[in-house]
Amino acid sequence: MITYNAINVNLPDFNQEAISKWIEEVAFGYGKRVDTINYIFVDDEEILRINRQFIGHDYYTDHIGFDTCQGNLLSGDTFISLDTVRTNSERFSTPYDQELLRVVIHSVLHLCGIDDLTDEEAQEMRMAEDKALALLHNFF
Repeated sequence: MITYNAINVNLPDFNQEAISKWIEEVAFGYGKRVDTINYIFVDDEEILRINRQFIGHDYYTDHIGFDTCQGNLLSGDTFISLDTVRTNSERFSTPYDQELLRVVIHSVLHLCGIDDLTDEEAQEMRMAEDKALALLHNFF
């Protein structure tokens, strides 16, 4: 089950059913199944509070994920700052909706075991994001 919630912001205007099917398909491609993934969309102040409290970092970020996966079952909570997504879309000259979906699937790819700490890992993550985004048209 995939849920979508919001704190201090409006939920993004996208087809939740189609996005959920896309997420499940991407997970399946990595030999995983979705158990429970909760997306919580927030503003910058809330993401900063979460970052300080749980991660110990004092800066804004586009997302923070809490992985509770067991075996091949994906589960966790992902907080996404819509403010930072908007800032990043402007900074990278990408459409807001595309940047938002990139962050949504980025969090799933982390749950699937893809990291992005090193330059090599970041390149692998970007390729995985692009591959996943290319599948998106199958669900609309």
